Amino acid sequence: MKNKTLNLTLKLTRNIAYAATLALFAAGASANDRLFTYSYEPETMPQGAFEVEQWVTWRALRNSRVGQDNYHRFQFRTELEYGVTDRYTVGLYVNEQYERFRDPGTRRSMDEFCWKGISLENRYMVLNPATSPVGLTLYLEPTYDGIDFELEQKIILGQRHGDWKWAVNLIHATEWEDHFEETEGEVEFTAGLTRMIGKHWALGVEARNHNELPEYREWENSALYVGPVVSYRRENWWATLTVMPQVWGDNFHGPDPDGNRGLELEGHERWNARLIFGFSF
Repeated sequence: MKNKTLNLTLKLTRNIAYAATLALFAAGASANDRLFTYSYEPETMPQGAFEVEQWVTWRALRNSRVGQDNYHRFQFRTELEYGVTDRYTVGLYVNEQYERFRDPGTRRSMDEFCWKGISLENRYMVLNPATSPVGLTLYLEPTYDGIDFELEQKIILGQRHGDWKWAVNLIHATEWEDHFEETEGEVEFTAGLTRMIGKHWALGVEARNHNELPEYREWENSALYVGPVVSYRRENWWATLTVMPQVWGDNFHGPDPDGNRGLELEGHERWNARLIFGFSF
């Protein structure tokens, strides 16, 4: 029954994505492309512009020491984004997730496809990078799935210099789990640098450092990811892919539960990758 439900949900999601893609191709307008997938850029959408984005994030490989051998998680986000003004953009996300791993203790494979709620993205551009030395945008995103609630804030910085572009995000999030019974804080830093290659391509590097603070009582762990990012754009659509291995990680309290001194494989994965493609009209 679970497999039938999963297949039906995936088929429905795929059909909706195909329908949206065909409709947006028919619209034939220019796209507000993104050059990074983990780092937002300070530009917001023009007033009245509308865009659809599809996110697919792959997080893979923990280890048997933490009871999650052959670990894979796919996160899906479908976003409808609208330019309220030239400085203020709002977006609605629908979030889903598929997780699979093998429990080495029981030798059983565990898999689950679940609903991860709805998010409301708010971006306000304080300093326009076209007229200021550095662009600055403030970001606020609540997420609720009926059980857990999360509030995420970002400070987004960035600028373009000829064919080069960079972006830096300072991120904090608080998640209240199980009907506000438990609290976890997250602190994250992302950065990206890329260069336009010709009219359609961009190639660069992106980095992400993620940290967990359960109940805000201790800084539990930290993981650093670095890897290439590539982007392709046309007149009315674009796609960007980042692939990042974990290059450093640490558990700060007690013995390492994952038995790995150089990486953090209990709350984080060995590999992170994200593909985002979008269409505007």
